[in-house]
Amino acid sequence: MAEKRVVWAKKVPQVYKKLDEIDGVIAEHLDITLLELVKLRSSVLNGCAYCVDLHTHKALEEGETQQRLFLVSTWYEAGDIFTPRERAALALTDEMTRMGEHGVSDETYGEAAEHFDETELSALMSAIAMINLYNRLAVTSRLHTKKR
Repeated sequence: MAEKRVVWAKKVPQVYKKLDEIDGVIAEHLDITLLELVKLRSSVLNGCAYCVDLHTHKALEEGETQQRLFLVSTWYEAGDIFTPRERAALALTDEMTRMGEHGVSDETYGEAAEHFDETELSALMSAIAMINLYNRLAVTSRLHTKKR
């Protein structure tokens, strides 16, 4: 049997509360469906089943289509299913999530900057960083989704 791991949010709920407040501020600056697509994409890349389930359901509740959710994992091959703005956000998500030794390319950053004003871009970068934090905490804690 695998070793039981601590559920961080239960042991330091004040941290979770502050992170949730930050998420609320970020959400004030971005469209909710775009935000959920970004969170879903990062969660797929990070292998966080808990967050994939959570953000898929949140996106559906916000009116996102199943087709687009199914295609988030291959957004770059999905043609015009995603708008240029969404594609720019997803490309930035990919590079920030997979951040290697060269960081985010000028091309990807520039494309995002063409579609988002500075406040929106700042919120988008913050959202990507936040979901990566949540993914890492959930994967480390081995949070698993329950059957619905």
